[in-house]
Amino acid sequence: MADRIHRAPAKRPGLEARAVALDILLRVEREKAFADVLLGHRLPAVTNPADRRLITQLVLGTIAWQLRIDYELARYSSRKIEELDPAVRAILRMGLYQLRWLTRIPNHAVVDTSVELTRTTPRLAAAGGFVNAILRSALRKSVDLPDRAKDETGFLAVAYSHPRWMVERFITWFGVADAEAIMRANNEAAPTALRLNLRRGTPDEICERITRDGMTIARRGPLPETVVLDGAPLFNSDSFREGLFTIQSEASQMVARLLDPAPGSTVVDCAAAPGGKSTHLAELVGGAGRVLALDRNQAGLVHARSVAKRLGHKNIDWACCDSADGLPVRTTSAHNVLLDAPCTGSGTMREHPELRWRLQPGDFARMAKLQEQMLEQAAAVTAPGGAVVYSVCSLAPQEGANEIGTFLQQQPEFSVDEKPSSLDCFAGLVDADGFVRTRPDRDAQDGFFAARLIRRS
Repeated sequence: MADRIHRAPAKRPGLEARAVALDILLRVEREKAFADVLLGHRLPAVTNPADRRLITQLVLGTIAWQLRIDYELARYSSRKIEELDPAVRAILRMGLYQLRWLTRIPNHAVVDTSVELTRTTPRLAAAGGFVNAILRSALRKSVDLPDRAKDETGFLAVAYSHPRWMVERFITWFGVADAEAIMRANNEAAPTALRLNLRRGTPDEICERITRDGMTIARRGPLPETVVLDGAPLFNSDSFREGLFTIQSEASQMVARLLDPAPGSTVVDCAAAPGGKSTHLAELVGGAGRVLALDRNQAGLVHARSVAKRLGHKNIDWACCDSADGLPVRTTSAHNVLLDAPCTGSGTMREHPELRWRLQPGDFARMAKLQEQMLEQAAAVTAPGGAVVYSVCSLAPQEGANEIGTFLQQQPEFSVDEKPSSLDCFAGLVDADGFVRTRPDRDAQDGFFAARLIRRS
């Protein structure tokens, strides 16, 4: 039976927040859950904004820096890190993360709260002395990184906390300098982007409501519907409940704009869950238009429908189907088709740091095969003169340019739209082949690849 983390005593400030973070870290490791989903469930119940920020930092930062942290812990501990009790290991990781990266927290508070966390699980109480000794050793001495001159890949893997095989792939794809820049950016906090629901008001009106509800706007985005917050969104706010905004990254918002469906038109969304792009398309085509939202994941469609209901979009038809096997649409009948394909998510490691520990070397080719099947079905329903936008939140060439190259060899009636959009937000993001590419190190956005493909009339 899994350990139950007991409610921490309120006498020590920040202990309850750390207990929540510890529980999330254990569930991410034990259940293969996603940290951002668990944070979304737990944070609304945390009333103190400072505690919400701390929990988010502890969870995402500890996961992201896990390899670097374990490298250090292994040099302080006589016991192998992988053989420690999972809760003790998580407490040590979280403690060392605070000592090394959260400079505003006093060292003594980090050590004391880490030791007290062992007491929130009765059977771990005896581990308090071990945790205290390890963290105090970390305070007394630092650990040298691997010698870069002797083993550059090993140095980069530890320095930026990425699996060695992934470092090798990044170097192959981008070269050493860009690979290092990408990994550095992967360890930074992702901005919290909102997509304003312009069916419910103007950007200025919605921003005023969001501010009134206690959220701070850091900047407006390049699209009228894009806003970036300074801090976390408030899911218990009136503006959220009334459907004035939804959470969606800046790069993700650009995909629907790349398809650019005309008001009143019909769009086929081949992989609709969890609903961000479907609802964006529903807004763009307006009440006179329709979106056919398809996905094989029934639970994902249920969630997407709830998002659409909150946003007030009634012009979406939902259907559960496997778009790799075929679409419930007549051949060559759709003028607007979106395939935001399932992928490895290797461009989203800021929001999903656990991906770097879960991905395997063969996953890129495996996902590329699925994407090829789905793109073939999306192309089959695209009408002459119509467009299909293919997008993935991945940095892997197999899932991006290579995929499109293979597709064009097999489907000569399609060509890449080399000038896919005149919107300012795409300036500098379209390469010589007409592909839209974003990267966390260059554009402060998730790593996306997208291509707008036109079927010749």
